[in-house]
Amino acid sequence: MSDATVFIVDDDQAVARSLRWLIETVRLKVETFASVQAFLDGYDASKPGCLVLDVRMPGMSGLDLQERLAARRMYHVPIIFITGHGDVQMAVRAVQAGAFDFVEKPFHDQDLLDRIQRAIAHDAGQRNREEQRSQLKALFASLTPREREVLDLVVEGMSNKAIANTLGLSAKTVEVHRAKVMEKMHARSISDLVKMAMQNPSVTT
Repeated sequence: MSDATVFIVDDDQAVARSLRWLIETVRLKVETFASVQAFLDGYDASKPGCLVLDVRMPGMSGLDLQERLAARRMYHVPIIFITGHGDVQMAVRAVQAGAFDFVEKPFHDQDLLDRIQRAIAHDAGQRNREEQRSQLKALFASLTPREREVLDLVVEGMSNKAIANTLGLSAKTVEVHRAKVMEKMHARSISDLVKMAMQNPSVTT
């Protein structure tokens, strides 16, 4: 979590400075933006962390930002909305639309920090899963069309002989393809291979 950044979007610079000071007390990196547009222009989606913003701001609101990020498919950044009493229903709708959490003013400093830490942990988990999916996709892409056919049939539980009959190949050739599949997929067992296939909808299970 030490590499995480808390992005603050608030048009009230006094509030932004106060939030920055609070968050930096727990040794987290902070970047502040005075408007939604400034955030959109300067945000680096590769940076792990979370986003803290007010529901209501002049011009584009926090909800507008949530919609913009969704349109850009930037779903991975957890959003914590800071809301006034009259904005709670709006914040609830934002959470239903995918925001991570909301905290109501006036809030306790530790409560906000706890929510930020949970959001950062959630982001780290999401990024880890996305990286694993990306790596798995690359492994599947390394297979030849014939190896993919063999993989599909192995996952269905067919023996080398049955696969050979199905594909019109010799059992020896199937054995070679099967070994190549295991090697390229970095699978230690058929069980590993099946688990990988279950994470890839394009493979028959």
